Amino acid sequence: MNHLGEAHLRTWTLRFMALLAAETRDQLAWLGEHELETKDVVEEVELLCRVSEELAERGAFEPEDMRNLRAIGRRLGEIDATRRVGLWDNALTTDPAWDDIRSLARQFLLARLGDWRQPLPRSVPPHTGDR
Repeated sequence: MNHLGEAHLRTWTLRFMALLAAETRDQLAWLGEHELETKDVVEEVELLCRVSEELAERGAFEPEDMRNLRAIGRRLGEIDATRRVGLWDNALTTDPAWDDIRSLARQFLLARLGDWRQPLPRSVPPHTGDR
């Protein structure tokens, strides 16, 4: 992995953690009219947690960061297949696992950046095929 790729993955991890750490109402507002599947969110965060292991070996994350990311990965792993079905906005308001994940993401950001309140990533509009 090159330095540019590492920086991009580190930034994406921090941005996604900011989304996970946000208040539920802010997460729902960020989702807006986008239909994001819960399974896709879980898979994305699990991937970021795994990639972060390699980034930590290269010095991009500290051991405490990795403890927090591993805790998030473990909690995500506890979400069974039936609770991964459906839209994420529904899961955010009905599945208490997301409250736990929110707390863990806040711990990660607090340790890493000194504050869990971070700007949410820009929401990318769906591709319409128009140029």
